[in-house]
Amino acid sequence: MPRIQGVDLPPNKPTHISLRYLRGIGPTTSIQLCRQVGVDPQRPAKELSEDEVARIAGLLDRDQYLVEGALRRTEQQNIERLIRIGSYRGTRHRRKLPVRGQRTKTNARTRKGKRITVAGKKGVKDLR
Repeated sequence: MPRIQGVDLPPNKPTHISLRYLRGIGPTTSIQLCRQVGVDPQRPAKELSEDEVARIAGLLDRDQYLVEGALRRTEQQNIERLIRIGSYRGTRHRRKLPVRGQRTKTNARTRKGKRITVAGKKGVKDLR
């Protein structure tokens, strides 16, 4: 089973599909990587030799592709910078609300989490 940047690539899928399991590598980049290394993109990943896997890993390191840990670190630093400078996007990140202009009255459950029921609103009469 090929292993690049600490990620096991699925062996039975074509190489260009398997490379997409690396965070930061999409469809276009995976095909470009295969062409630069000289690997058939349709060949299953389990048929890659150790040399070809090493060449792909070396190309990822040498050409300064941001993948896996470095990419996650960069994304987190960018979010922390937005929060630190107090931008609108930073405040949305800090409050765990949608950042890109989505509505929050009815949707945004993924970002906001489970509904929090406010008890005591309905049916309570004022005794004044």
